[in-house]
Amino acid sequence: MAEIRDVEVVVFDVLGTLVDEPGGLRAAIREAVPACDDASVDELLALWQRYVEGEQHRIAQGHRPYANTEIIDGEAAGGVADQAGLADPATIARLATAARRLPPWSDSVAGLERLARHFPVLCLSNAGRTTLMRLGAHAGLRWHQALSGESALAYKPAQEVYQLALDTAGCPPERVLMVAAHDWDLRAAQARGMRTAYVQRPVGDPPTGSDAFDWQFNGLDELVTALTAP
Repeated sequence: MAEIRDVEVVVFDVLGTLVDEPGGLRAAIREAVPACDDASVDELLALWQRYVEGEQHRIAQGHRPYANTEIIDGEAAGGVADQAGLADPATIARLATAARRLPPWSDSVAGLERLARHFPVLCLSNAGRTTLMRLGAHAGLRWHQALSGESALAYKPAQEVYQLALDTAGCPPERVLMVAAHDWDLRAAQARGMRTAYVQRPVGDPPTGSDAFDWQFNGLDELVTALTAP
C-alpha cells in the first residue's frame, strides 16, 4: 500500500485539473462571436474539441508529424471561424490563443501556493511551451518547473511525456505523485511507475471500477492537507 508520506515530488496535469479548459474556450468563443446563443457556442466548442482531439490522435498514430498546441489551436480556431462566419483576422488570432487565458479552478492558486512551500511542484501538460508559460502567468499558478509534451514531441498519454517528469524529479518513480482529473492520464502515469492521485473536477474523467489509483480527493485542498499533514 502506498504511503503518502513517501512522496517527494508532486506533478500536476494542467488542462482540466488546474484550469477550466472548456469554460475558458467557451468564453473565448462567446467573445469572438457575441451574437451566438448558448447552444451555438456549445456546438462551436464541440467542433474545436473534436478537431484538437482528432489531430492529437493522428499525431500519436504517426499520421501527422508533431505539431504543438499553438498550431493545432490555430487550426481549430480557423474551423470555428469558418463555421461561425467570422472573418476578422484580429478576432480569429485572439481566439487562437484562448488557451493562454483559461481560468483556474477556485482552489488551484491557493492550493499550489501551499503545496509549493513543502514539495517541489512540477506541471506536466500537453499545452505547448509558450501557451503553458502564458497560461501560468495569466492564472497565477505557482510551480517550480513547467514541462510540456512539446519537449518530447508527443502528447499524453505517450510514455515519453511522463518520462520528462521523472527525469526532472530525479527520484524513483514511486516517490513521484501524478495528480490529474483524468483517468486516462493517471493510468499512463501508473504504467510508468508513478504514484497517482485523482482530483475531482466538473470537467474531469472520473475513475472506472477497474482503476486502482493510490488516492482520490474531492479537490486540491484535500490533497494538499493529506500531503502536508504532520
